[in-house]
Amino acid sequence: MQRRVFGLAVTLATVVAAAGCGSSSSGASDSASSGGGTTQVKVGVIPIVDVTPLYLGQKKGFFTKHGIDLKMETAQGGAAIVPGVVSGQFQFGFSNVTSLMIAQTKGVPIKSVVNGVATNGKVGADVTGVAVKKDSSIKSAKDLVGKNVAVNTLQNIGDTTVRESVRKAGGDPSKVKFVEMPFDQMPAALDGGQVDAAWMGEPALTIAKGQGARVVASPFAETDPKLTVATYFTSTKLLEQKPDLVKKFTAAMTESLEYASQHPDEARQMLTSYTKISGPVLKELTLPTWPTEIDMASLQKLASLGEQDGIFGGKKPDLNALFS
Repeated sequence: MQRRVFGLAVTLATVVAAAGCGSSSSGASDSASSGGGTTQVKVGVIPIVDVTPLYLGQKKGFFTKHGIDLKMETAQGGAAIVPGVVSGQFQFGFSNVTSLMIAQTKGVPIKSVVNGVATNGKVGADVTGVAVKKDSSIKSAKDLVGKNVAVNTLQNIGDTTVRESVRKAGGDPSKVKFVEMPFDQMPAALDGGQVDAAWMGEPALTIAKGQGARVVASPFAETDPKLTVATYFTSTKLLEQKPDLVKKFTAAMTESLEYASQHPDEARQMLTSYTKISGPVLKELTLPTWPTEIDMASLQKLASLGEQDGIFGGKKPDLNALFS
């Protein structure tokens, strides 16, 4: 599990620098093959459960069918992926939607092109959850008030949705103390008492439960049972210069999402090809859902919560421009 899986700590200076040093071309290279023209496309990803359809689609030939020679390049997190997409290092990237909203309010020239992943909507059995030790006095999200809760990145989709769970449970979300910590360090930190609770994604959540941890909140599902969590995006420059390539990528990715949704066992097994997940953890971890459509109502709610938390610096993200 890479650090700051959902995070996108992009500073305005970094974004401007990335845009300024971009190549004069779109970055995608065309090459002839015996079967006709193909275009090499690089996608910036983080090796987590969420991007399984991308790898599965590559294996099944969906991208090749659309003339795309797909190359995945892993990054430490969204902070590297967004500037990489803007500069042309990657033609497409994967990021959680709150991070994309933050980037847009900072003037980053990006646009979402196809859905990525969503909550499964199951409270108590979602792809992320707030876990506590077995003997903890914390029984519900309301009890997180005044406690230290680990999230992978501050002022992002994690603490935003955790606050909503606390709010819905009748607690004061402003009194939750968030601590920034990589997902892969959370199970040990929770077990060792360094934090009172931890908001974790997979496989960290399954690892923690294997150590006896209990799930007391499912922030994604509790925020919205149809919450769109992350999408694939590109630069507005590539969209303008190579709209046909964007259409091909979107079509291939849509097929990949549909296939992963219809073949969860294959999707689960695909994880072993690009992560170190195996054994009992592979068998027991919770899968998200991979709908082909972005749920705009859920994004509007998430944006409102982000505005309430002040994570957009007083600006308001233009959801229609970013996601439609």
